[in-house]
This record gives sequence, C-alpha cells and structure tokens, in this order.
Amino acid sequence: MSIGEMLAATVPMVRTLNLEYLETTPEKAVLALPDQGEYHNHVGGPHAGAMFTLGESASGAVVLAAFGDQLSRAVPLLVHAEIAFKKVALGPVTATATLGRPIAEVVAELDAGTRPEFPVGVAIRREDGAVTGEMTVLWTLRPNR
Repeated sequence: MSIGEMLAATVPMVRTLNLEYLETTPEKAVLALPDQGEYHNHVGGPHAGAMFTLGESASGAVVLAAFGDQLSRAVPLLVHAEIAFKKVALGPVTATATLGRPIAEVVAELDAGTRPEFPVGVAIRREDGAVTGEMTVLWTLRPNR
C-alpha cells in the first residue's frame, strides 16, 4: 500500500477533499487538490482551509516517507504551521512539500534520546505554476513511552 493509499484510508479529510498523491519520496511529496465548487471561497477559488489542508497533508506525506521506518519507536506530530497566501488561486492547485533537514540528522537526534524537530517547506501552486501560497510546517518525532 502506498503512502497516499494509506493516508486516504486512515485520514477522513484526505477523502473529503479528494486529495491526489502525485509523488511521495523521503525528500519531497506532491499532492493535488482538484477544482471542486463545494470547496470554493467567495472569489471562486479553493477555500483557505482547503489549501491549508492540502499543504499540511503534503507535509505529512513527506514525513511518513522519510521517517516511516521509525514509527515503531516514535510518532510524528505537527508542532506548528504557518501559511502565507501570495496570489489568488483558481482552479486545481498542487502542494509540493520538501523536507527541511537531512533524515540522518533527525534520526541521530532520536537515537540520542532527544525529541527532534524539523521543518517542512510547502509551495502551493496553481496550474500556470504561480505560487499562490507558502507554508512552513514544523514537525517532531515524539519517542514512544
């Protein structure tokens, strides 16, 4: 089962918004939010909440791809998220999430008994490639007790 299939099966919001997993690697995840009238805002584009969910979901996909082998000893948790809206988004949008620290560095901190934190940067783009939003999502790996 792919990460996208697993998240679609376990996270109801992924199914609600019909998010599509286009690419998921340990360094990058790309998700798409189709153009859906029921999730539009007052100017006819995707609602800010839908765009936030798209970006957060992309960040979670890259975190699972990067640290899925650590799930027996730690749980990934979102610590903090910021979003900046840059341009009006109309039509379908994609979110590209990029891991902000080397995987080995984060795992070394976990091995040392600390609770590592690491950023994931997200760019949300419309079909013409223009960046409509930027997010920074700070994650941690909380060691299991």
